[in-house]
Amino acid sequence: MRGAPTRTRPSRENVPEKEKPKGPPQEQYPLRNLPALRDLYTQTLPDETKLERFGAALFRNSTIAPDKAPLSVPVGPDYVLGPGDELVIDYWGTTSQHLQRSVDREGRLSIPEGGTIVVAGRTLGETQQTVQRLLSRQLRGITVDVSLGKLRAVRAYVVGDVKNPGAYDISSLSTALSAIISAGGPTETGSYRTVKHYRGKALVEEVDLYDLMLKGVSGGEVHIESGDSILVPPAGAQVTVAGKVRRPAIYELRREHTLDQVLDLAGGVPVTGELSRIKVERIQAHERKEMLSVNVGVATNAAASQDAFSRFQVQDGDVITVSPILPYSNRTVYLQGHVFRPGKYPYKDGFKVTDLIGSYDDLLPEPADRAEIIRLHPPDFAPTIIPFNLREVLAKTVPVPSLEPFDTVRIFGRYETDAPKVSIYGEVLRPGEYPLAERMTAAGLLRLAGGFKRSAYRQAADLTSYSVIDGDHVDLEHREVSIDRALAGEADTDVLLKPGDVLTIRQIGGWIDIGGAITVAGEVMHPGRYGIERGEHLSSILKRAGGFSSEGYPYAAILDRAAVREAAAKSREDMVARIQEQSVTTSRAETLASQRERQQLINRLKQIQPSGRMLIHISPQIAKWENTMMDVEVRPGDTIYIPKKPNFVMVAGQVYNPTAITFSPGKHAGWYLKQAGGPTSLANKKDIFVVRANGTVVGRGSGEWWSGSVLSATLQPGDTVFVPEKGAGSSAVFRNLAQSIQLLSGAAVAVSVIRTF
Repeated sequence: MRGAPTRTRPSRENVPEKEKPKGPPQEQYPLRNLPALRDLYTQTLPDETKLERFGAALFRNSTIAPDKAPLSVPVGPDYVLGPGDELVIDYWGTTSQHLQRSVDREGRLSIPEGGTIVVAGRTLGETQQTVQRLLSRQLRGITVDVSLGKLRAVRAYVVGDVKNPGAYDISSLSTALSAIISAGGPTETGSYRTVKHYRGKALVEEVDLYDLMLKGVSGGEVHIESGDSILVPPAGAQVTVAGKVRRPAIYELRREHTLDQVLDLAGGVPVTGELSRIKVERIQAHERKEMLSVNVGVATNAAASQDAFSRFQVQDGDVITVSPILPYSNRTVYLQGHVFRPGKYPYKDGFKVTDLIGSYDDLLPEPADRAEIIRLHPPDFAPTIIPFNLREVLAKTVPVPSLEPFDTVRIFGRYETDAPKVSIYGEVLRPGEYPLAERMTAAGLLRLAGGFKRSAYRQAADLTSYSVIDGDHVDLEHREVSIDRALAGEADTDVLLKPGDVLTIRQIGGWIDIGGAITVAGEVMHPGRYGIERGEHLSSILKRAGGFSSEGYPYAAILDRAAVREAAAKSREDMVARIQEQSVTTSRAETLASQRERQQLINRLKQIQPSGRMLIHISPQIAKWENTMMDVEVRPGDTIYIPKKPNFVMVAGQVYNPTAITFSPGKHAGWYLKQAGGPTSLANKKDIFVVRANGTVVGRGSGEWWSGSVLSATLQPGDTVFVPEKGAGSSAVFRNLAQSIQLLSGAAVAVSVIRTF
């Protein structure tokens, strides 16, 4: 049906940035996985640059060190002896002996009780017969065996275009091929077809290495003798065979002159190669390149092609490319999607959808009613979509769509399409969206979602439905469903669901408080973890814990709440974000010193751990503050810590001796500050503040006393006097920020001190 060449799409990786087409990338193309288009867009380009010379792998994988060449190998009786060979002579009978004798430089072999004989130039078999006769004259009734103990080494010269030319000491059984392997093989310019073996000036043989690589027959049969030379001349004419052949490579020519002979070297053309599309890039010597094609005529059978190939003459430098056949079949249809057996199918005239999908047995579970045919229209094969209803087609209530070559029938699963769905949320085991089945009810959806959780309110559920009014807008409707009665199967209690309905199973009131507990620690009679009920107050918890111990100090009690800690952490993060944002907006006008100071303040702020402490005001007599504003409501996860009553006041910050000072009743903050040596030269005396043991802060302008001086405040056990550092900030913003950070730092110090009481 198609006779044009394979349609190709250029790779984006090979297109320059400025030439890349604009628009959506290929990944966003909705039909990118269409099998018909994948076949049509298949592109096969042979890469001649990756081809190597045929035979190079033989020497790459067979290289051995010359000094490690084996010299002790089995030999036959036709082996010709020479100086350096070692013979092993064994005889037995009336007497026995084991002898090892080497052939000397003059080619003689010395045998005790037998004399000396010349063996050089004789075969091993002849030598055994000679030794047998010689010893039998002296010793009667013996049997003689002569074997070769060690081969002699011969020196050969490997020259020409080899990777490691030079003189090599190799086994006397070696051939020209062994010598070339010892030298690393021919270079990229050395010949594989004409290896010459010289003995003196006489040419002993020419070896074609292709005989070994193509036929498994070693060309070199003559053993090397000392002084022989092996010459690898430059390579002769070469052609490159690429594409759909069995052995793409660069081949050296010797007796090959036609295309069929060259293709035989490459192993022939497999069935996936197109014989009518063979291209030849030829070099007109020293002039230019030109492109040729092999003319096989009108016939496309193998015999006609072979005749054309035998008449086509090849030349040195030819690049022969065998194109692949088209990667698609003209009479093919494709099945894709929610089916058991997707893939290619043969097209027949009159083919219909039901020839691919005969029944629901050919589909995966839960197919959608929606299906489609993707048709490619020639000549440009632009795709169009032809939708059809799968259920109606299989039921044969509508005409069955016909198919054409290259059609793709795509079947969807229920979850892949815009199928009607309903949702269930709340106290069920598997909340979420579910496909709407025929006549699905609220009770059926609940069963599909796994049923109620223990926390579910079962008497009624909330059902939200929507309806489209005149195709213009959506109206919502809420109604109550007696879900427990519907689940029990009572008549007229269940509700049929519509697309988009949302069923909500509520939670029992107060369920979230089940398991809630508070930790009571420190100086109470019975510390531990206590379960609480909604609305329970601190006084109730302390009573259940047995009240305070005799050493308890309720004034400094710490009520730690996770929500407070989270709020403090968020406040700190917001402060850091504001500082960093201000840094970005003023970075051009700021000096380097200001930027460094800003970063130091941010680092100090990040080091302060957020506190979850709530300020409470309680006393040892619980009855006095019970059911008052001071009797705070507790929450699950709270921790109440009652410290021991301390006997000191802490002085920290920029003082000469930060320390804990023994508490003296009636003494004010200034007296304790003097006991610690007073403020240092770096102290900010105007902003000294006191952190009370109950968490309140007394500072300048706090209004706690009439004199307006923090130092005149009377302190209680566990209070902390904090002397901040002078603000070295270059602006009022920095100074105020530094004061805030020091206040947070002082409060953190006070809390840590209280936990050590």
